[in-house]
Amino acid sequence: MAAKNVANTFLDLPPAPREEPLAQVTRLLDKDGRQFAQFYEANRTNVRLGAVAPVMRQAIVAIEDARFYEHGGLDVRGTFRALLTNTQAGGIRQGGSSLTQQLVKNILVEAARTDAERDKARAPNLARKITELRLALALEEKYRKDEILERYLNIAYFGAGAHGVEAAARRFFSTSAAKLTLTEAATLAGAVRMPYSTDPSLGREHRERLKARRDLVLDRMAGLELITARQASAAKNAPLGLRLRPEPGGCAQSAYPFFCLYVQRELLSNPVFGNTASERRKRMARGGLVIRTSLDPIAQHAAERAIRRHVSPEDTEVAAEAMVEPRTGRIRAMAASKRFGRNSGNRKNGPKTTFNLPADTAHGGGQGFQAGSTFKVYTLATALKQGWRFGDGFKTPGALVPGQGYRNCAGRPVNDPNTRILNASGEGEGGPHSIETGTWKSVNIFFMMLERKVGLCNVVKTARSLGVVRADGEPLKEVPTFTLGVNEMDPVTVAASFATFAARGRYCRPLAIVEIIGRDGRRTHVPPSCKQVIDRPVADAVNYVLEGVFTKGTMRGQGIGRPAAGKTGTNNGYTSAWFAGYTPALAAAVSVGDIRGSYRFPLTGVRIGDRYYGSVQGASLPGPIWVESMRPALRGVEPRGFPGPDMSRFGGGHTPGLEEALAEEERREGRRGDRQARRPRHLFEWLLGRRPRRVEITLPRRDRDDGGRRDRPRRRN
Repeated sequence: MAAKNVANTFLDLPPAPREEPLAQVTRLLDKDGRQFAQFYEANRTNVRLGAVAPVMRQAIVAIEDARFYEHGGLDVRGTFRALLTNTQAGGIRQGGSSLTQQLVKNILVEAARTDAERDKARAPNLARKITELRLALALEEKYRKDEILERYLNIAYFGAGAHGVEAAARRFFSTSAAKLTLTEAATLAGAVRMPYSTDPSLGREHRERLKARRDLVLDRMAGLELITARQASAAKNAPLGLRLRPEPGGCAQSAYPFFCLYVQRELLSNPVFGNTASERRKRMARGGLVIRTSLDPIAQHAAERAIRRHVSPEDTEVAAEAMVEPRTGRIRAMAASKRFGRNSGNRKNGPKTTFNLPADTAHGGGQGFQAGSTFKVYTLATALKQGWRFGDGFKTPGALVPGQGYRNCAGRPVNDPNTRILNASGEGEGGPHSIETGTWKSVNIFFMMLERKVGLCNVVKTARSLGVVRADGEPLKEVPTFTLGVNEMDPVTVAASFATFAARGRYCRPLAIVEIIGRDGRRTHVPPSCKQVIDRPVADAVNYVLEGVFTKGTMRGQGIGRPAAGKTGTNNGYTSAWFAGYTPALAAAVSVGDIRGSYRFPLTGVRIGDRYYGSVQGASLPGPIWVESMRPALRGVEPRGFPGPDMSRFGGGHTPGLEEALAEEERREGRRGDRQARRPRHLFEWLLGRRPRRVEITLPRRDRDDGGRRDRPRRRN
């Protein structure tokens, strides 16, 4: 009866164990196919048996199951030998498991979801061994020998965090499984039995044990006549030859951590990649995906270098930049002045940050900074849509109280009679201004009045159509100062919005993932998500006006050697500063603000990098970063201009008093130029020993004892 029961145990076999897809590495590639980050629950890359060096196959079979190709899953000879040894020792001292049995155990451990299930799969008892034997026999009926060996080589743990032979070859020797040599193959084969005690990354003692295991494998291969005694001796006399290669996982150890974090958050939050957050997280960690991204290393390095030249990681003021390709929305670069990660002692302020500074909160960013005068482009675009011409404008006062005429998109008045608007220092004055001059000089009061004329809600709608959303995900603040950029934004969103004008009114949602290649090799292309949101003629007109920012406006003298358009952004109180600009091929936005809080720490009287700033304006820091990053980012890209505007529709217009004001400004500029031209002559006369003319200059000076009297003029030569 006992014999019959035993026979039935091994004749009435259960189905082969259910195999879960093995956890593999998910790799992130740049647009040129180079890897820059990876995620994994287990560092593993599955390979076909044909992609494993024959000597590696021989080594693993020799040391783990020399009769693998002869038995049917149960090595009776090996099992009885182990049984005898363990009985004499009074416990488990020798393993008699075949490769198939070891594969079964690994399958059960891999499928376990709790610690209890994992402990049960590893339990050193007779019941577990019998179950393992029965499943091994079932597996032998299901697969051919080479298929079993392939599965074993991919599932086995080799130590040092390497799961599977391909990951082990890379981790131990910086090579592939297909290129393993005899000594390397013997080393890996020896590591499988005791992967923790022979982990070479843990120190000299572990490496000595690994070498002893390698030599044992070589002796076993020689004993089976797989190699000669001379080959075994030569290999044993050779050093281990380890070339340990780190296998970092996650964004903190990526070459481009901010871009990596954006992609990671996109994978975890987008329903396209899974119905639930847990499903998406599991797919990313275990999926073995290859994700091609839109990252351009040339643009990325250009942005990083430009920021590094102006802002130090130690500064509390931070700069961030994003570059986006018009017509596709593909994000080409994301850079920040701070390094990604935690500061020592988890300090809040230091050279590192865990915020994805170029992105919104949905992609790991912070609250963003007020976008300032960059928002004036949405009022400009709205006015041009409504039929305004380039020369149209009006006279502006020196200050403005938005006490009437402003309604939000719900139709409610949102006037603010308690606020007094002034023009930001260095970005324009009162007086008559047209759409062109008001934009070039970035005149706050002009745009507040223009916004009231075209309708606050219409401006908000224009901004929304161009992808404008707050960095924190909250609804836009529909207030009179909307056109002055009171909403907090992130560089990715602003760059994508400005890219719409470069694409002649076609808005594309920011895109970081271009293609996903599954573990089965199936490719899923991620197309751009674009929509025509502004008529082409209107976009061409906006481009025409914004080109003047470089030639006649706040960025005069800071061109990039090719046609470009853009807008500075300086907030009242200097709480933050921006520059957003574009060419037909690339758009970029740069923000600067204090990471401790822009309201509490305005950008006045600050030292950033190695330079002191009385006040930071859009043209004084973000603008130069933009210029210095765009030049190299576009190197090799053929310069192209923007299509000219329809002058029959947008040309002309009239602003009362503007011609006279411009003429007076030219006269002042001329007089200033004459004075500057005379200075060298005075210096020349002084060098010749001629007596210089006495010039009276009024300089502010307050005597300490004058009781607050007016400043007195002083004479200087």
